[in-house]
Amino acid sequence: MGRSHMNTVMTVEEIEAFVHSDYADRDIMHNLAHIHRLQKLAQEIAISYEHDPDLLELGAYFHGNIAFKEAEIRQFLKDKQLQQKEIDKVVQVAWESQKESHAETMEGKILHDAHLLEGGKTFMIAKSLVTGTARGQSLEETLQYLEEKILGKFECCFPESQKLYAEKEEYTKLFLKDLRSNL
Repeated sequence: MGRSHMNTVMTVEEIEAFVHSDYADRDIMHNLAHIHRLQKLAQEIAISYEHDPDLLELGAYFHGNIAFKEAEIRQFLKDKQLQQKEIDKVVQVAWESQKESHAETMEGKILHDAHLLEGGKTFMIAKSLVTGTARGQSLEETLQYLEEKILGKFECCFPESQKLYAEKEEYTKLFLKDLRSNL
């Protein structure tokens, strides 16, 4: 796709103002800092691949609200004078950033892997414990959720990301084994 003109039609401040309320009341693992972590890691991954940086940025901003606010996102982008083709691409990338997705676009693959690799090796554990607590789960329920719904369920797109994610999962399995043996 090459570099788009998306950066000429809206500012980061306008985008953040639009998404702010969607992230303001979320737990600390899903707030705007989460989006900034995704963007930072996505930029690191993207160095090795031809991509549209504007599409990558917008896809990250809409990563956390695409599932419940797609129509509003489309209207926001339309109001910012993006063409329908560009809007469709942004929405596609935001959906592809989800850990359950099978990304097709380069930007979607980059964001997808950034989402899975976010925070390094220990983050899967930290995120699960924080979000489990935010949902009111017991420690046992959170550990069970991690084992049944997270471990072994997702795969990165790029070989270098796959290696890092395998290390992250292995670390988590060892952590859980040790934790369970001491509970």
